Amino acid sequence: MAVLPIRIMGDPVLHAPAAEVGEITDEIRTLVADMYETMDAAPGVGLAAPQVGVPLRLYTYTYQDDEGHPWRGVVINPTLWQRPLIPGGPDPEEESEGCLSFPGERFPLRRSEEVLVTGIDLDGAPVRIEVSGWRARIMQHEFDHLDGVLYVDRLDDGDWRTVQKIARKRGWNRPGQSWMPGVDDLDA
Repeated sequence: MAVLPIRIMGDPVLHAPAAEVGEITDEIRTLVADMYETMDAAPGVGLAAPQVGVPLRLYTYTYQDDEGHPWRGVVINPTLWQRPLIPGGPDPEEESEGCLSFPGERFPLRRSEEVLVTGIDLDGAPVRIEVSGWRARIMQHEFDHLDGVLYVDRLDDGDWRTVQKIARKRGWNRPGQSWMPGVDDLDA
């Protein structure tokens, strides 16, 4: 297993829809193992293949279930259904999120409270994940990456302008930028 460089927001792979995974090969299994290693080193609660420069529809996730037990997995070729958003603006205390492709920053974003994700796992077996709260947020965030959408693309105008200023200042609005978890001095 290896830690992979994480692409930063200006990289074109982060802004294009990812392709479906065909056959689950040894290369896909190695990619997933490396993604777990990278996600843990960052540390993060999810990591989509485009974030490590691979334009395929799969992501890993890790958190805790409702009883505090580890909740970890991979979803390949996911489909996501979500309940409609609750009207109103996001609560900055309860609804802020960050992203390993825009490290060290957090912004409030309203997400659906409940989602259903289906797909397959590394063995080709069906996956069905029905979750709410923070785990639903993780599923939506990672699924967005597979469609070429970063969470910063969904922010209100004021926060979006702040993101653009930060990106220009740090050079993150240019293609080819990445950081290496455990090596680079970034607060993700």
